[in-house]
Amino acid sequence: MDRRSALKWMFAATATVHFLDTKALGQSQEAIGLGYGTDPDLIKGEVPWERTMTEAQLRTTKKLADIILPKDGAKSPSASEVGVPDFFDEWISAPYENHQKDRTIILDGLAWIDRESQRRFGTDFHLLARPEFTEICDDIAYLPDALPEYEFGAQFFSKFRSLTMGGYYTTDIGAKDLGYVGNYAMQTFDGPPPEVLKQLGIDKAPW
Repeated sequence: MDRRSALKWMFAATATVHFLDTKALGQSQEAIGLGYGTDPDLIKGEVPWERTMTEAQLRTTKKLADIILPKDGAKSPSASEVGVPDFFDEWISAPYENHQKDRTIILDGLAWIDRESQRRFGTDFHLLARPEFTEICDDIAYLPDALPEYEFGAQFFSKFRSLTMGGYYTTDIGAKDLGYVGNYAMQTFDGPPPEVLKQLGIDKAPW
């Protein structure tokens, strides 16, 4: 994915990631506007920083992102098929303060999950089969239920999941998968359907 497209995606996803996890918000739009003196030029596609993830980190990212959002037959592509690993690389390579905080937990978490995979199964996480990666993911899937020894892994997984979901569902494919059609002109508006009003306990729309 070219840098211009990846950057536009990253900035578009900021609000979505914030909605999914308020602690995962990247630099505010106001702060981005003020700039660090090194903000990207989205018109020219010039980016004043390099992507920094290694091939090994990207392999683990691809594996875990596709576990969270796998391919759904012919309906929806997997996270990696829409470029989510590129999104991660752009996100944690950006110099903004909160992106750099995310960088720490993501990179430390990727290293942790590979160490855990080596400890349990003698190989890196991206090579694991379903029963094996499911065993690890089950231990870190929900922070409140995680055992003390898996608390960091669960914190990492929560952040990783928020970024994966935020990245995926701000692509055109992700929006289509949600059924989101965006703003469009309507000739008429008949109000909410009767079944919706009934569910809300309202006899009729208040207009």
